[in-house]
Amino acid sequence: MSMANLSYQSTRGGECGLTASQAILNGLAEDGGLYMPSFIPKLEISMDKLAEMSYQETAYEVMRLFLTDYTEEELKHCINSAYDSKFDTEEIAPLREADGAYYLELFHGSTIAFKDMALSILPYLMTTAAKKNHVKNEIVILTATSGDTGKAAMAGFADVPGTRILVFYPKGGVSRVQELQMVTQKGDNTAVIAIQGNFDDAQTGVKKIFGNSEFGKRLAEKGYQLSSANSINIGRLVPQVVYYVYAYAKLVQKGTIKNGEEINITVPTGNFGNILAAYLAKQMGLPVKTLICASNENKVLYDFFQTGTYDKRREFILTSSPSMDILISSNLERLIYVSAGCDAEVNRGLMEELGKTGAYSITEAMRTKMADFVGGYATESENGAEIKRLFDATGYMIDTHTGVASTVYRKYVAETGDLTPTVIASTASPYKFSHSVMEAVYGDQGDKDEFTIIDDLCKVTGVAVPQAVEEIRNAEIRHKRVCDAETMESTVAEILGL
Repeated sequence: MSMANLSYQSTRGGECGLTASQAILNGLAEDGGLYMPSFIPKLEISMDKLAEMSYQETAYEVMRLFLTDYTEEELKHCINSAYDSKFDTEEIAPLREADGAYYLELFHGSTIAFKDMALSILPYLMTTAAKKNHVKNEIVILTATSGDTGKAAMAGFADVPGTRILVFYPKGGVSRVQELQMVTQKGDNTAVIAIQGNFDDAQTGVKKIFGNSEFGKRLAEKGYQLSSANSINIGRLVPQVVYYVYAYAKLVQKGTIKNGEEINITVPTGNFGNILAAYLAKQMGLPVKTLICASNENKVLYDFFQTGTYDKRREFILTSSPSMDILISSNLERLIYVSAGCDAEVNRGLMEELGKTGAYSITEAMRTKMADFVGGYATESENGAEIKRLFDATGYMIDTHTGVASTVYRKYVAETGDLTPTVIASTASPYKFSHSVMEAVYGDQGDKDEFTIIDDLCKVTGVAVPQAVEEIRNAEIRHKRVCDAETMESTVAEILGL
C-alpha cells in the first residue's frame, strides 16, 4: 500500500480516516477507542544502511512511515529537538551486554526512564500538529502515571506555549525518587495531583474525563481541549518502535548477529505499550522471533497469554516495580483489535465486557494471531535474587523493572532451551529505585534516607549519580494537591478555572 494512503481509525469503530497529526492531537478517540494506523507500513531502507545510521536518522526512517502528514522538515525538526543533549549519551539508547543478553538502556534521558524516549518528542509532535490543524485552543495534557510517564511528560511539556499538563499519580504507589521528581517539577503550566487509590483508579478516572462530552464542552467554552501523553496516544507509541529497529541495526553493525538473523525481545510490561512497539517493529519487517512479555506479581498479562482470558478481578499488589503495578493494560486493546482482523465491533464488545464484568475471553483464532508472544512473571523474591545474581556475576546493576524482565528471560531459556540472541528492554536507571536495588544486593537498608542509599549505590557501581537525581536532592516541593478518584474531574475544573 502507498504510504500516502495511511490513515488512523479508532479500535472501536467510531472514527476513521484521520491524519497522524489529528490522531496525536486527540490522544483518545471520542468513542473511547485507541487510534491505529489503517495498515502497518514496511521498512523501506535496508538493514545495512540502518546499521550505519545515528539514532536520529533511524528515528526519521521509521517515524516518517507512520506520520505521513508531517513534512520532512517538520519531522526532522521534532526529532533533532528531542534527541539532543538532554540525553547523557550520544547513542541515545546504548546496548550493554551482560551475561549473554543485550540490555537496551532506555534511561539516558532527562528523567532516567524509558518514557523519555517518546515523551521528549511528543511535545514537538503535538505543537506541530496544532499548527497544522489551525488549533487555537490551549491543549490540556491530561495523564495518569504509575510513576514515570508523569515526570517525563511534565519535563517535556513544561512551559511549552499553548499547553497545560495535569498529572495524576497513586499516592504511596510510586518510589520516593519518582514522587520527588514529580512534586518538585517546575513550569507554570504544570500540575501534579496525588490520588487516594491505585494507578488503575487514576487511569480509569482520566478515561472518564475524556469520555464526558459535557465536560468537553465546558473546556471548549473556556478555550481548552484535552489530549493525552499516556501510551494510549499514537504519538507516544510510534517513537517507541524506533529503538527496537535501532537495537537490531546496532547488533548487525557490531557483527553480533547477521543481517536477517532473528532476535528475541523481552520487555517488562504493565500498560503494554512498550512491548506493543516491539510487535509493530516485527510487523514492519524486523526479524523478531519471540516477544517475551514479563510481568511482576500483578500478572494479569501472563494469565491472559496462558489462558486467553483477561481478568482484572484480583488483588492489586504493590511491588518494588511500581510502573508495572497495573491490572488494566490499556494498550492491549490495540493487539486485541489487530488479532480480531481489525474488526472494531468485536473489539468494542470485548472492551464493553471488561467494563461491565471485569473480564473477557478471546477466540482460539485470535490467540493464534498472538503466537509471537509468550508470557512470564517474576515474584518479588525472584526479582531481588536476579538483580543480586547479575551484579555479583558481572558488576552490572539493573533496576527492579529490568530485574523482572531479566528473571523472566532466564526462566524462558531454562524452560525452552531457546538461545536466540535476546534484547532486554532496560526501562529505568537503578538510581530511580535505589532503595530496592541496594536491598536486593546488600539486604535491609535500615533507616537510611533515600539520598544516603543513592550515594552508596554510586560507590558500589562506580556509575555517577544522574543529574535527574541530583536535581531533586534539595528541590522545593511545589505540588501538594491530593484528591479522591471520584473528584478527579472537579479537581481538573478547579485547576483550569472552569
